[in-house]
Amino acid sequence: MPSARRTARQNDLLERLVALLTAEGFASLTLDDLAERLRCSKTTLYQLAGSKQDLVGEAVKHYFRSAAEVVEKRVAETAAPADRVQVYLNAVAEQLRPLSRRFLDDMALFRPAREVYEANTRHAADRVRQLITEGVAAGAFRDVHAAFVGEVAAATMQQIQRGEVAARTGLSDSEAYAELASLIVHAVSS
Repeated sequence: MPSARRTARQNDLLERLVALLTAEGFASLTLDDLAERLRCSKTTLYQLAGSKQDLVGEAVKHYFRSAAEVVEKRVAETAAPADRVQVYLNAVAEQLRPLSRRFLDDMALFRPAREVYEANTRHAADRVRQLITEGVAAGAFRDVHAAFVGEVAAATMQQIQRGEVAARTGLSDSEAYAELASLIVHAVSS
């Protein structure tokens, strides 16, 4: 069973695993493929997680945890409410940019990974609601119904996450988030 505390070598391996999976997807890769590509033994991989499915789950969680830290750091460095919404959604877009279509498709088909993405999408929608509420309270936004705007954002984010926006518009997830940022900021601005 993998330890919650990782060594520097294990953290490096996890980072390289994330880079591999986000670039190429994971459905077609075996544990042997991963060990070969990462130049390590299967035993070393088993120190991170007990199975390929668990390994993928750890990698997806790690990716989104790291991405959330980057996004929140950018928001914390931003003062103006309108800028905070824009920065938040653009930072989300930036974090989604490196994810290959194959990885996104594999995530959609693999329930544990899809659930991580869905949970992150729900968190992002809640965060947008919070940022809009703060902007309305500060007088930086029109007196909009922040919960409703948040619900519209959440519905759009869920459609992005499920690949529906990409299928209908040709926009990548990253591009769709950037468009959503522009739409929301312009809709709520005074």
